[in-house]
Amino acid sequence: MKKRVLVACGTGIATSTVVNDAIENMCKNHDIEAEVIQCKISEIAQYEDSADLLVTTTVTKKDYPFPVINARAFLTGIGTEETEQEILDALKQ
Repeated sequence: MKKRVLVACGTGIATSTVVNDAIENMCKNHDIEAEVIQCKISEIAQYEDSADLLVTTTVTKKDYPFPVINARAFLTGIGTEETEQEILDALKQ
């Protein structure tokens, strides 16, 4: 089943692009079918009923009906492997 992954940052441009590329590569390398949608944090609500996972580089103030994973590790390079595993575990559920 194809997963819908939201990748969000404040503007939907800079940091989410880095994370978006990393997730697309992870999915390809692990044979996971996923639609990866890059967006602004303010746009998440329009996908709330159809998303399976939110990966973000910013703090969310709302609870969502799907897992939310902070991906600042992709920007700092610290803890990247753990964050990747967390994302993969969420996508395999």
